[in-house]
Amino acid sequence: MADQGKKFVSVGMITYGYILLYIALSSGQIFFNKWVLSSKEVNFPYPLGLTLLHMVFSSVLCFILTKAFKILKVEEGMTLELYATSVVPIGATFAMTLWLGNTAYLYISVAFAQMLKAINGRGLLSDGSYDGSPQGVPVAVFILGVAAGLEVMSCRMLLIMSVISFGVLVASYGELDINWVGVVYQMGGVVAEALRLIFMEILVKRKGLKLNPVSVMYYVSPCSALCLFIPWIFLEKPKIDSQGTWNFPPVVLALNSLCTFALNLSVFLVISHTSALTIRVAGVVKDWVVVLLSAFLFADTKLTIINLFGYGVAIAGVAAYNNSKLKKEASRSTSDEPEDSIPLVSSSISDK
Repeated sequence: MADQGKKFVSVGMITYGYILLYIALSSGQIFFNKWVLSSKEVNFPYPLGLTLLHMVFSSVLCFILTKAFKILKVEEGMTLELYATSVVPIGATFAMTLWLGNTAYLYISVAFAQMLKAINGRGLLSDGSYDGSPQGVPVAVFILGVAAGLEVMSCRMLLIMSVISFGVLVASYGELDINWVGVVYQMGGVVAEALRLIFMEILVKRKGLKLNPVSVMYYVSPCSALCLFIPWIFLEKPKIDSQGTWNFPPVVLALNSLCTFALNLSVFLVISHTSALTIRVAGVVKDWVVVLLSAFLFADTKLTIINLFGYGVAIAGVAAYNNSKLKKEASRSTSDEPEDSIPLVSSSISDK
């Protein structure tokens, strides 16, 4: 009995360790990206190039770990037709989400960017990770879902969407130094993420394809890298070439890319030992950690009471939405799949 108790405590400690690791890596990656993009010490103001590095790095490491050393397992069943009709549109919108989200960090604070993201909920995040949540959250996704016939408008949902929107508006009103260019980039990323989730929802219902986070990285990362490489050639490479020499710290950029990959692995570990719901709750905690810590780490972050109140209201709306969706899912009798198998069409990860 005593041995069972010790084993239970040991398993619990390991699980909480994975959760804390995810929160630390996810928060740290956002701060790391902000520092790389805006720091005069690093001098790498190329969000498209940084995102491209992340995707290339992730693609190479995924191949090495799954095919060369076979440490991780990729779920089979992917065909060329399925890749072209499912992975390509998801990879393209994922690439746009991360690109626009990272670009926003050049103009607005980390805290304000997190507040704006509340209007779209969780999933593939601006820190570049895939959180594996099974549903897309709130306003942007819900509106497009209704338009596509995937969601049903109700008085309850309308009230929840109104609460979230009100919270984001209040948080925006409380922003002291608002930069509308950054807002446009961030909201563009929100729309791209919403489109990605809608594509995923449609494709999963049609194809019935379910992949764990490692498999998602393996299949999506190369596609996203290609989608980023093409605009990078025309938009950022000429700027880099105009400087004469590519004088960038390779060690810092390699560490930044490695942290992104480690973050995705931590997501896999948390979901494997707990559930997709746990990673969503941990994500909310992480968001608050990012918002509060950024005020101490970055000079461009100035939080106000109005900021925090608005963000709190938006998060309360997101919690109400999640609660409503969980009750709806619990009422269904078709939930006998393992929780670490995530629909390729899931909710909202970049970096970012």
